[in-house]
Amino acid sequence: MTVVFLILIIMVLIGIASMSKVKTAVNGNLISALAMLIAVVFIMYSSNILTNPLAWIAIIVGALLGYVMAVKVKMIQMPQTVAMLNAFGGLASFIVAVVSINDEIFTKITGLIAIFIGLVTFFGSMIAAGKLSKKLSQRPVVIKNHSLIININLIILLVLLILSLTKAISLTNSLMWISIFSIIFAILFSIRVGGADMPIVISLLNSTSGVAGSISGMVIFNPLLISVGAIVGASGLILTQIMCKAMNRNLKDILLGKTSLKPKAKSSENIDNKKPEEKQVIKDDFKKDSSDEINPIKEAKNVIIVPGYGMALSQAQSKVKELMNKLEENGAKVEFAIHPVAGRMPGHMNVLLAEVDIDYDKFIELDEANKKFKDTDLVIVIGANDVINPAANTAKDTPIYGMPILKVEEAKNIIICNFDKKPGYAGVENSLYENKDTRLLLGDAKDSIDTLIKEMN
Repeated sequence: MTVVFLILIIMVLIGIASMSKVKTAVNGNLISALAMLIAVVFIMYSSNILTNPLAWIAIIVGALLGYVMAVKVKMIQMPQTVAMLNAFGGLASFIVAVVSINDEIFTKITGLIAIFIGLVTFFGSMIAAGKLSKKLSQRPVVIKNHSLIININLIILLVLLILSLTKAISLTNSLMWISIFSIIFAILFSIRVGGADMPIVISLLNSTSGVAGSISGMVIFNPLLISVGAIVGASGLILTQIMCKAMNRNLKDILLGKTSLKPKAKSSENIDNKKPEEKQVIKDDFKKDSSDEINPIKEAKNVIIVPGYGMALSQAQSKVKELMNKLEENGAKVEFAIHPVAGRMPGHMNVLLAEVDIDYDKFIELDEANKKFKDTDLVIVIGANDVINPAANTAKDTPIYGMPILKVEEAKNIIICNFDKKPGYAGVENSLYENKDTRLLLGDAKDSIDTLIKEMN
């Protein structure tokens, strides 16, 4: 059994390592998925669970649900889908802990911790999924004395844990009260996280789902679950730190809700909350010298496209590929500058562009892109705002201050295809809209890109 566990753990590590590289990412995902399938079947077989009809019913139902999700879920829905999968991981750990916990001290400690982290992961992830799918407001919800209430809640949880360990209250009551206050904590924590911080939160919840799994593995003394959960928890935490660095955020501040945009100021209202009849038509505000007859999109030989959440909302990735093909037919070199936190989850833009078979070799990261903008003839921004906003370098006391941005203002010409001129989630005005080298195409991204494609003909 130990040999099988080691092989499966190595397969998971190889899968994760492969997913960090563009060319091997698909195979890495398949290796990890296969390792998990073998692990589940092996554990059920070695525990004589496969003889139970309920186990087969669960396998069949789970397989059908997984297949339906794989077929039905669109790429635009991937962030909320990832959040829901994190939630299910937390719920599974909670269930394992509840059915396995007993009065033995080690099992009780690990079980209660697994219950807390599992419930926080489940409810936090479900609220995140609700925000991402726009079933809930994407704005932060901050109540009076929010931080104080959370701190009091944590103190109560700690007291309950101590009382449970000293057997001052029964195990049943411990489970009930710790579950209640864990749910309260999860809701209070997650409702005040705004859309701007969502990539970090998704990464963090991915990490907590792994930690919950690992601790629930301790409850049932399963070394495979402990190891795989720890790997997921560690990789999620590393990704969280990468996201924090990319946004110049402090994880502690994220958890305390100090950097999220406050839910005020109509000027920062986002497209997500607009009614269809309020949408604007395309408006072309191209500002150039009237004596200059050169059309940048036709003459450009070095083009960088910057995708953002607006591209995802419009599902414009197929149009983006069509535009890329037109530019390349015209002799231009086209690359895509991907900001680490563009979209609503890590890798969101990469996934959308890969959906339409745009070569990963065309993707360049922030640092590399910033070295190229000065020599770039044309930058086309599609639905991005905060990640290109020069105010990140000057606007102190704003959520984006100090955040590394894509320095598109250094390019010779800029075309911005955004829904409107209003600020993004950070609520900070973007001076690029008034740049003399900037052309604005306001409206739905698909329509704006269609306009550019027509100009290429």
